[in-house]
Amino acid sequence: MKIHEHQGKELLRAEGVPVPLSKVAFTAQEAQAAAAELIEKTGSEVVVVKAQIHAGGRGKGRFKEHPDLGGVKVVKGADTAGEIAKQMLGSTLVTIQTGDEGKKVQRVLIEQGMDIAKELYLGATLDRASGRTTIMASTEGGTEIEEVAEHSPEKILKEAIDPAIGLGDFQARKLAYGLGLEGKTARAFTKFVAKVAHAYDQLDCSLLEINPLVITGDGQVLALDAKANFDDNALYRHPDVEALRDPDEEDAAELEAKKYDLSYVNLDGNIGCMVNGAGLAMATMDIIKHFGAEPANFLDVGGGATAERVTQAFKIITSDPNLEGILVNIFGGIMKCDTIAEGVLTAVKEVGLKVPLVVRLEGTNVQLGKKMIEESDLDVVTGDSLRDAAQKIVELVKAKK
Repeated sequence: MKIHEHQGKELLRAEGVPVPLSKVAFTAQEAQAAAAELIEKTGSEVVVVKAQIHAGGRGKGRFKEHPDLGGVKVVKGADTAGEIAKQMLGSTLVTIQTGDEGKKVQRVLIEQGMDIAKELYLGATLDRASGRTTIMASTEGGTEIEEVAEHSPEKILKEAIDPAIGLGDFQARKLAYGLGLEGKTARAFTKFVAKVAHAYDQLDCSLLEINPLVITGDGQVLALDAKANFDDNALYRHPDVEALRDPDEEDAAELEAKKYDLSYVNLDGNIGCMVNGAGLAMATMDIIKHFGAEPANFLDVGGGATAERVTQAFKIITSDPNLEGILVNIFGGIMKCDTIAEGVLTAVKEVGLKVPLVVRLEGTNVQLGKKMIEESDLDVVTGDSLRDAAQKIVELVKAKK
């Protein structure tokens, strides 16, 4: 699960991480009022208007409706802030992470202007190679970290955290000195990174990224941005974080799948997949690509799915406008093949079948499941093996073009 920058900063503030003064706004009038409030508090006319979407690269991005306007704009005065917010709200921002379609901006963050002396990068994530939470830091703040990793990997400092003792003071100091920080600024940074590491752990994040982390002219260390992703499996421990979910920023089909405990990820291909088991789902997508097509989704209905869940899964798959074919691949262990057949047939009757459908069943009650499909009056093709089923669906899709 992802959240907006302003929400991430509120969570960081609650954990004691220093962040600039700011306020979210949903209308131009709210933005103007927020800017006036910040100007009164800080005594400075400079404020920043920041588009809020679930994507990075906003500063370098451009609005489709306003090609000269980026997603982050430094302005002077409350009236100007209101005018810029008016242009951003309701407009589509295209960044390196959104793709050409972009994302519509429905909220903006009004933030105090900062006297920035230096920009750094700081992030915390799980390093699956070591199995430990790892703190990353770089002098290349404000730059896409992927670019730094590709072109200048030596500029990324890493410290793995021992889960038994947490981030050591010596590790925080090592990062500070590695970034070229000294004296008061180095001490402020070590406290800052310790709080970020604690926030990552306490909030069950999968990623906590501050880019840029800024050093101000008077030596303060602040989080100028905040990107926080969370482990979905741990959200039951954080109802306050779960409440921050923005449905407008998430795929509608993926949200619907969550209601039925389905593991679903929308992809860019044309052949929908319904499989039980993550490993089998990956193998199914691989063999579809092997035969020259692209999977439209990852969908694991789970080992104990009911006919209702299967029906809903089928409906979610068929809601994809790019869908040209469907492959159902089920190995019945806990999941019974007749349950899958019942769910698929019910769904086809309810939503109709406008694309080719191939079903491959194997395992518990497989003969009963195949009999149910064969005796139905629906145009459903069966596959004898995964290879046979994948080849059939790809050929059927190609034949319709």
